[in-house]
Amino acid sequence: MNRFVSNFTNKLDSKGRVSIPASFRAVLARDGFEGLYVHPALDAQALDAGGNTLLNEIDAFLSTLSPYSDERDQLSTALFGTSEILKVDPEGRVILTDSVKVHAGIGDTVTFVGLGHKFQIWEPERFRAHLEEARTKVRDLKKALGTRVVEPRMVQNTSPGVREQ
Repeated sequence: MNRFVSNFTNKLDSKGRVSIPASFRAVLARDGFEGLYVHPALDAQALDAGGNTLLNEIDAFLSTLSPYSDERDQLSTALFGTSEILKVDPEGRVILTDSVKVHAGIGDTVTFVGLGHKFQIWEPERFRAHLEEARTKVRDLKKALGTRVVEPRMVQNTSPGVREQ
């Protein structure tokens, strides 16, 4: 799989290292990025992390903005100016720097959360609160979508396994 999925909670060891989940390491290895790209999330007290896929997505997004616009400069500062490239040791561990730990409120335990093209690193209690809020919003969205009228679809009158010519 080429996506970050699921969530995992791991403790930092006495030297401040934390193991990246094996399934996340496998995605990073296929991605070919040396290390782990990390920046403070723009809309949460968490860290966004990934490799080349995340960096390519950021570059693609920034390329939609005028090269000399304030918006592009501000986003570049937020996404690149506060980012770090962390070294992954042979056992798949990284040391989270004090600056990224402070942003996310991380102590001695972190939760890794897959978001497909990237993953986030959270303080576990903050993640639980964020997850509950997300579930509430999704339930509300499901209710709203369930009340929408959907246009009928055209149904073909063919038997299963029969191909049209």
